[in-house]
Amino acid sequence: MEVSTEVDANPFGKYNISDWHFLESMDGRSSCPKCGKSRKYFCYTCYVPIKELEGKLPVLNLPIKVDIIKHAKEIDGKSTSAHAALLAPNDVSIYTFPCIPDYDDKSENIVLVFPGKNAISIEEFVSQQSAAKVGASKKRPYSSDKPIDRAIFIDSTWNQCKGIFKDSRLRDLPCVVLKQRITQFWRHQEGSPRWYLATVEAVHQLLVELDQAIKSHSADPESKKTKTEGEAKQKDDISHEFDDLLFFFKFMYEKIHTLYDHNQLKSYKRPLK
Repeated sequence: MEVSTEVDANPFGKYNISDWHFLESMDGRSSCPKCGKSRKYFCYTCYVPIKELEGKLPVLNLPIKVDIIKHAKEIDGKSTSAHAALLAPNDVSIYTFPCIPDYDDKSENIVLVFPGKNAISIEEFVSQQSAAKVGASKKRPYSSDKPIDRAIFIDSTWNQCKGIFKDSRLRDLPCVVLKQRITQFWRHQEGSPRWYLATVEAVHQLLVELDQAIKSHSADPESKKTKTEGEAKQKDDISHEFDDLLFFFKFMYEKIHTLYDHNQLKSYKRPLK
């Protein structure tokens, strides 16, 4: 089953992404201010913009820390993980496997975003955390602690990520899965369906789902009962404070689509399942 063309008609229409058109005036390449290598727009190994773009890009502060673990064979220039590190430099860290942290800090709620055997949804995980906190102290409001402090993503092909997942530093972490969302990534991955997101899309999706889950569990239970189903859907607004994570993703999507016909790109012909 191929994806309906309606999905791709206006893929970024529901997001509030800052205007990126000033990037089109950037000619040629510049030296990275850190490593000195020739780069266009930003350095995908140092995760900093070129000097001409310093102070001009959106910078986000995320409610959680994000660790991205890249497979050693993942090509830096083709990965979107650099987008997240560049646009949220205080909250996103990138590691190249096997050089990763030991995630044994019991003071943090850490999740691995991966479809493991016992993986659950973000909504279910937040619900479990909420119930645990209420049970521990009914006097303490849920919003006083984060249900998730740190989320870990694996940046690799599906076959490569299985080896990373088996690492002893990761395999015992609780796993969460994201809701299915159609990717707009232009890079084709043989055998993968359209809901396999690019890394920066996945980070954005997690933050949106986490925000919705927290708001849902923080709401007054009595006010929930009075809502009709239609009212609930109408008021279930998606947060847009994280949309600028897709700033470079949208820009590059538009550049690709000025060169190639969307319907001819193999990546967009992949089935939903």
